[in-house]
Amino acid sequence: MNTSLSQSADTPPGPGIAIDTPAVSHQQRRRSLVSSTAGNILEWYEWSAYSVMSPFIAAAMFDSSNPASGLLAVFAVFAVGFLMRPVGGIFFGWLGDRIGRKAILLITMLLMAAACFAIGLTPGFATIGVAASVLLLLLRCLQGFAHGGESSASTTYVAEIAPAGKRGQWGSVSGVSIIGGSVLAFLISAVLTTWLGEEAMATYGWRIPFLLGGAMAIVVLWMRRSMHESDVFDAHQNADAPQKLSRKKITLITLRMIAFTSGLTCVNYVWMTYMTTFAIKERGMQADAAFWATMVGQLVCLASMPLMGKLSDRIGRKPMMFGFAVLAFVTTIPLTLMVGAAPWTLALPVAASLVMWAMCQSIYPAIQAENFPTYVRSRGIGFAYSISVALFGGTAPYLNQLFVSLGAGWMFSVYVMTLCVVSFVATLFFPETKGADLNKLKL
Repeated sequence: MNTSLSQSADTPPGPGIAIDTPAVSHQQRRRSLVSSTAGNILEWYEWSAYSVMSPFIAAAMFDSSNPASGLLAVFAVFAVGFLMRPVGGIFFGWLGDRIGRKAILLITMLLMAAACFAIGLTPGFATIGVAASVLLLLLRCLQGFAHGGESSASTTYVAEIAPAGKRGQWGSVSGVSIIGGSVLAFLISAVLTTWLGEEAMATYGWRIPFLLGGAMAIVVLWMRRSMHESDVFDAHQNADAPQKLSRKKITLITLRMIAFTSGLTCVNYVWMTYMTTFAIKERGMQADAAFWATMVGQLVCLASMPLMGKLSDRIGRKPMMFGFAVLAFVTTIPLTLMVGAAPWTLALPVAASLVMWAMCQSIYPAIQAENFPTYVRSRGIGFAYSISVALFGGTAPYLNQLFVSLGAGWMFSVYVMTLCVVSFVATLFFPETKGADLNKLKL
């Protein structure tokens, strides 16, 4: 047994905690980490494929007589999917705190894959009229429901199986999954667009990423079946009389987490997804060039995330949180103004913005897990993250497009900067939790 693992059976139990679960080896933890990460990458691929393909989906599933209306409609459906994420986060978070993290990771994978595959098979507006839009809306809601559950369960699970001294580094795989899934979506979209051409993509090519997502889910489900349950969860289940916080304290922790996440999630969805569409529609960049440029920026971010997680295990969580808020505030306007028709004008600001985002996203699972006690960790994470993403992330592409269509794109930059200020202020009220024992949190 590796005694460096704080969540092992050899760890002295905290007050009210009686640990009698079998020890889990370091190798088993790593295998479970890989299985969880593979599924999370696929979940984010399936989720990102919708936003990447949004220009083609708008033409296929809505009335194409008004392109601006079609684009707004598809981003409205994008936001509706996010509105279902809190529902999924709350429901699966509640269920995960009762039946365990592993079962939820299997259920959400099945639901997300089914919705993704069905989107790829849904007939277009020209074939079945408004029914196509309605079906797309329902399937996007199912995706949001499943994704909300997956996000909370995977974040909770990875943080609970990680060694305390490496929780930031291990937790960074969650951010790697987000970027990895998005990069995969952009890579497949770029290859298809280059190979088939935009006309074929508009006709049938946009369906291929969704069908691939459904097929890849079979492999991931096979991998996830061998994961072990979180021993932190097992320890809590076997506790004689676990200590609980007051409802007021849990509410304050949740509100603090929502406030901090507001700036983080807004920056994410502006630079991970919307700016590609902005470059194509507003700056005249070729679609395939925009996809490749965004992917380059995302790969730079991907490489930085484990380093950011490791750095937080050395210097703490709060310096990273403050750093993100300040840097994102200062650079939002100049990086947005940089985007033009040339691919490098998109690749550079995407890379810079997402590396700033990685400062916190890489350690976000650790921050969340270290601020919620075990008995409400999954539902607390699911609720706080999903609410913030629904309010400030899912609406970001729609608001950005709306302000641009009104000739006031600068207003959205001010909006992003305001949320960065909110994140900064919220950070002031967070305790430093680097290396915390999840069985004995001091909240």
